[in-house]
Amino acid sequence: MVTRRNLLTYTSFSLALAAIGITPEAFAAQKLKFASAEPFTYGGLIQQAKTLAKSAYIPPHAVDAKALANINYDVYRKIIYKPDYAIFSQGKARFPVTFFSVSSLHNTTVKMSVVDNQSAREIVQDISYFSFPDNKNGVLPDIKGDVFTGFRVLDNQQALKNNSEKDWVSFIGASYFRAVGEQGQFGLSARGIAINTVLGDTPEEFPNFTHFWFETPANDSNQLTVYALLDGPSICGAYRFVLQRTKGVVMDVDCSLFLRRDVGRFGIAPQTSMYWFSKTAKGSASDWRPEVHDSDGLALWTGSGEHVWRPLNNPMQVRVSALADNNPRGFGLMQKDRDFNSYLGSVSYEKRPDLWVEPKGHWGEGAVQLVEIPTDDEIYDNIVAMWVPKKPATAGSEHQFSYRMHWLADQPYPSPLARCGATRLGRGGNPGAYPPSGVRKFMVEFSGAVLDNLPSNARPEAVLTASRGTLEGIKVEKSPGGNGFWRVFFDLHVEGKEPVELRLYLKESSKTLSETWLYQYLPFESSPRPMQGI
Repeated sequence: MVTRRNLLTYTSFSLALAAIGITPEAFAAQKLKFASAEPFTYGGLIQQAKTLAKSAYIPPHAVDAKALANINYDVYRKIIYKPDYAIFSQGKARFPVTFFSVSSLHNTTVKMSVVDNQSAREIVQDISYFSFPDNKNGVLPDIKGDVFTGFRVLDNQQALKNNSEKDWVSFIGASYFRAVGEQGQFGLSARGIAINTVLGDTPEEFPNFTHFWFETPANDSNQLTVYALLDGPSICGAYRFVLQRTKGVVMDVDCSLFLRRDVGRFGIAPQTSMYWFSKTAKGSASDWRPEVHDSDGLALWTGSGEHVWRPLNNPMQVRVSALADNNPRGFGLMQKDRDFNSYLGSVSYEKRPDLWVEPKGHWGEGAVQLVEIPTDDEIYDNIVAMWVPKKPATAGSEHQFSYRMHWLADQPYPSPLARCGATRLGRGGNPGAYPPSGVRKFMVEFSGAVLDNLPSNARPEAVLTASRGTLEGIKVEKSPGGNGFWRVFFDLHVEGKEPVELRLYLKESSKTLSETWLYQYLPFESSPRPMQGI
């Protein structure tokens, strides 16, 4: 007998299923399974993280590596999450969500829930949600229990039907996530948090997002709200991500963080990228391509309003640079060079997105820290940029941060001043002469409307300083190539192996014309090889 109460319950549940893109018929056929409903709010998630931080850390569930031995990278790429099991795939909800399977690459599982009207239902995971085209016997791996390791948000329902890779956001591995820029290409990654990154003998910690909650979007919504619980030996936290598909991707992030123990380097809004070599410095015969990198520099808009550009290095040993600031307006790893001819490869480095972090509220004193790690291949991420607060991160402390992440092809708030272009290094001294010992020549380009509109008789002045060494031969000229660039030449005479911090900008009279170029020159690593006689 169907009572009125049962009918209302069924009707309510049917509406909830429809809202998340699952028909009652599909549910009745046991396509996607859900656990019982439980109350959910972001405030409740924050309290859960706070409570959890007071207890001992318990590592997340991981599938036995032996069961995943045959799911290598090549097999993993061919695994398909069945379209019938996607959420938000029906009706007017704009972006279908699918999930990543466990593999030999990723065996730590993540719980997933769907939220509707402050009620959450956890998805009961099953390996049968995936198809394995390379499975010789057509039998799925014998894995019971949770099998999701992350999720992806697809561009549209057509991408879901075609099993294409038209996703614009993906979260997988520890607290890593990434998004496409406005040119539709993935590149660098972000993380929820960075704990003790390259901090002497202290091992780096990689907390995990252990549970995601997907809020059912309104029919006319162009955004998706995702909540996440972060857990690690030193930290527990609650996150809210509001994902928007614009010309690129915009993410609004709120996080509440609770420390179990002291943290030496507390990295907020960390970014991870790859820089092997560029036109600035390239090792002899390292690769046939002119440049290989996901990002070529760090941009910073300081609390005082200064725009800074710092080209990246691939050093011979780990280097950490700290750019001190108070209430920064923004920072990020950028891919400035958008010319295919600079790369000549087939993996679209010229389309890799920039990632700009825009703090909300007052972040106080601290530093944008840049970590540069040696690499000899493009398969390794070797660059990290993050905000590190000046205030120590101690056990029992609580921290709240809000920020907006812009995944674009340029900074969302570019400087109105002339901007830095290429940085090039070469032999010091005069052309044709044997290079003096310890001398390096630099050429830095600047361009922008503020320079284009200078009077014909104007002569910009280079304001240049070095932390050590002697600067000579400083010259500012308009590029003879007709490209509108101005360029600054100078020689640096320096002895010893310690880094040299260089700082440069253009001015006319008392008027600043350009953003500030910063560069860390590594004499021992960057010096040209001695000339060989014939």
